[in-house]
Amino acid sequence: MTLTAPSRAQLLEHSLRVLLGGQAPSGAFVASPHFPMYRYAWLRDGSFCADALDRYGQHEAAARFHDWVCTTILSLGSRVTTATEAAAAGLAAAMLPTRFELDGTEESGEDNWPNFQLDGYGTWLWAFAEHLRRTGRQPTSRESKGVTLVAEYLAAAGDQPCYDCWEESVDRRHSSTLAACAAGLHAAAQLVSEPAFELVASRLTQVLSVDLVKNGSWVKHDGTTEVDASLLWLALPFQVVAVNDHRFMRTLDRICGELRADSGGVRRYRGDTFYGGGEWVLLTAWLAWVLNATGRHDHAVACLAWVEKAATAALDLPEQTLGHVQHPERIAEWVDRWGPPATPLLWSHAMHLVALDEMGLR
Repeated sequence: MTLTAPSRAQLLEHSLRVLLGGQAPSGAFVASPHFPMYRYAWLRDGSFCADALDRYGQHEAAARFHDWVCTTILSLGSRVTTATEAAAAGLAAAMLPTRFELDGTEESGEDNWPNFQLDGYGTWLWAFAEHLRRTGRQPTSRESKGVTLVAEYLAAAGDQPCYDCWEESVDRRHSSTLAACAAGLHAAAQLVSEPAFELVASRLTQVLSVDLVKNGSWVKHDGTTEVDASLLWLALPFQVVAVNDHRFMRTLDRICGELRADSGGVRRYRGDTFYGGGEWVLLTAWLAWVLNATGRHDHAVACLAWVEKAATAALDLPEQTLGHVQHPERIAEWVDRWGPPATPLLWSHAMHLVALDEMGLR
C-alpha cells in the first residue's frame, strides 16, 4: 500500500483505463487481467463495471457488455428453460452458471469451483435497466427476449438457497442475493411490461423483511445473526429499502462497528479467512457511497481516502489489502495457492468511480 494517496484525477483516469482495457472483444469484462483464477467474466462484476462506465459517458462500452450478456443468455437456449423448470420444482442441479469464459461459453468447471449463484442475474437486469435509462432508449425485441428469459428464471429460483456473492454457504438464503433478485425483477417488470415479475419482486422483498431481519437489523443469511458488508446493497443500489429505514440504519451501524477496521477499510464479514480476511477496496468505496447518502459526508470522505491510499504505485486497486487482516496465519495458504491478492480488480476500480460520482467528486 502506498503511503500517500495518488492524485484523485490520476486515479479516476486510471480506473477508466483499467475498465476499458479489461473489456474483451466480445464485450465481456475480465474480473482481473493478471490473476489466473479471475480470468472469467462474472455477470455481477461486469454489471457494476458497465454501470460505472455509463456514469462517465462510456455508453458504447457499456452497451457492448449488455449485448454480450444477451448473446450469452440467448445462446444457452433450452438450458435456460430447463433451469427455470428445475427451479420451479425446487431443484438446484440444473441452475445457470455464475461465470463464463470471455467468449460467452460456460466455464469448464475444471477448478471444482462453486458455480450456482443468483445475484449476478438480478444485478444484470438492474444494470441493463439503468443503462437504458441513461441512454434514453427502449429495449429491442432481442433484448426483451433476453430480459424475459432471465426474469422467468429468477421468478422461479429467486428465493432458493444458493451460493452467496462470495461463493459461500450454498445451503442458505442470502440477503444481498434476495435484494439483487428483487431489484432485477422490478427492473424486468418495467422493461417488458410484465406485472407478474413485480409481484415476485414484492414477495422477495417481503421475505427479506420477515426472514432476514434479526434484532432490528438485516443479517448475512437466514442461518446467522451476523452482518456482511454486502448488506449495503439493499439500499444502494438495489433500493429494496430506503437508506433512512431504521432497520437499515441499524444494519449500517453494525457494519461500521463490526466490520470496519481501525485503519478505515471494510471487511466482508467477521471470521473471514480468505487471504486472512482483510479490508476490501470495493466494499470501502461502497460504504463511502452509503455514508454520503445518509448525510455522513465526513465519514464518507474518510472511506474514499482509504480507497485511494490502497492504490499501488501503478495506480492499480486490489481486491483486498493485507495490512489489517483478521487471521494473518491464513494469508500464506492463499498466496501459495493463488498468488498475491488480485490486482487490479476491475470491480474495485468500478466502485471507486461510482463513489466519486455519487459524492460529486469526479
